[in-house]
Amino acid sequence: MPYVITEPCIGTKDASCVAVCPVDCIYEGDDQYYINPDECIDCGACEPECPVEAIFADDAVPEQWKSYIEKNRKFFGA
Repeated sequence: MPYVITEPCIGTKDASCVAVCPVDCIYEGDDQYYINPDECIDCGACEPECPVEAIFADDAVPEQWKSYIEKNRKFFGA
């Protein structure tokens, strides 16, 4: 899983990340956006665009938000 959107996105859902994604791999859920790991090309364009700093490379997700890796997997049925 290249990138994960974490807790700061909840309630914000800014969509700046969606606008810059070259492969349209970011999807809107009820409470936040999610990055489809099968579609993401690991370009990193979304990360600096997030105004609440909620997007992290999967190996750089802060400890307190590690559960969002699994939440992302479940959203896409993986």
